Amino acid sequence: MQTFKKSMLLLLTIVAFSACKNETKDASTTSTATQADETTTERFGQAFINDDEGTPNCLQIAIGSPDHKTLVAAVQAAQVENALVNVGPLTVFAPTDAAFAALPEGTVENLVKPENKATLADILKYHVTPGNLSTSILTKLPKLGQANNQYVKVEVVDGKPVIGGANIIASVKAGNGIVHVIDKVLLPPTKE
Repeated sequence: MQTFKKSMLLLLTIVAFSACKNETKDASTTSTATQADETTTERFGQAFINDDEGTPNCLQIAIGSPDHKTLVAAVQAAQVENALVNVGPLTVFAPTDAAFAALPEGTVENLVKPENKATLADILKYHVTPGNLSTSILTKLPKLGQANNQYVKVEVVDGKPVIGGANIIASVKAGNGIVHVIDKVLLPPTKE
């Protein structure tokens, strides 16, 4: 009987030791999973997929342009990259660095602060409209419905469309629409 008790005690010890070992392993696995979750960035979606073979989308065109560094920095600060890579078609009005520089001093620096992310996103979405709208189509429209749910006025001056007071200085076809390079930052009307 003594041998049976010792055997049972040994068996229980082994089972208890194994359970502790598994708990440690589970805790280690959980800890590793938690660390992986914490190191994963919140930036995901179509904008972060590498595609070297397709026609560049609106965001890729802006990133590749030497005249749109401020726009790209603003898009990244507002985290609206995915809005520019949606399947579309999209028409994106892309202000040049010079257009951003023409804003009152300190405006851009203030807008890219984390606490102004929503305001910056609203301004950037005001530069995007659904559809693949060439300049000839734009001359026939009195206004455009923008991605921020507001409208921008379209005027025709000397046969060319002027969008919210901004002149189109170049147009580039994109895989998901068209990018019109403009000489002014479009500012949405204040919401009441």
